[in-house]
Amino acid sequence: MSQMDPKKKTALQGVGVVVVMGALAWASVPLYDWFCRVTGYGGSTNVAEAGSTEILDQTIKVRFDASLERGMPWEFKPKQLEVELRLGEEGLAFYEAHNPTDRPIAGTASYNVAPYGAGLYFSKIACFCFEEQILMPGERVDMPVSFFVDPDILNDADAKFAKHITLSYTFHEIDLPEDMQAMLDANETDSGSLN
Repeated sequence: MSQMDPKKKTALQGVGVVVVMGALAWASVPLYDWFCRVTGYGGSTNVAEAGSTEILDQTIKVRFDASLERGMPWEFKPKQLEVELRLGEEGLAFYEAHNPTDRPIAGTASYNVAPYGAGLYFSKIACFCFEEQILMPGERVDMPVSFFVDPDILNDADAKFAKHITLSYTFHEIDLPEDMQAMLDANETDSGSLN
């Protein structure tokens, strides 16, 4: 039985390491996202089909925060700074976004909850952050988020002492959908040919 040349063996090991590292890098984002959603780590929230079946008398305050990624030209802010609701009670809050530019802009919102341990008990029923948003030039919109804080928060040794939860959103500019971009490009071409 012949033995592999040491140089070839080293080269194959190097290729193997690169492939494994590439696979781990590719899988790290979805695995981390899954881990955060399951554990609430990092302020990730839950998504619920409906509100809680249990509503307690104990209340908690939910604060709202908004920011924009550097270079995102929108204006974005919460319409209310804070609401107080009972554990399990469905809350509704609105954020306002405005596109002050002369071009359509698409955006998507990332979010987190603080304190981090409360993320496991903060459930969104409906949210503007579930899909991309497109604002036309000068357009101003109110974007709702409905949510509740799960009464099970009282059974968590760390999270049960939270008196406030802060829900934060950051809007990021993304590419316009291909069909809209194609339509804008066609309009620009038509305008240019008329001049």
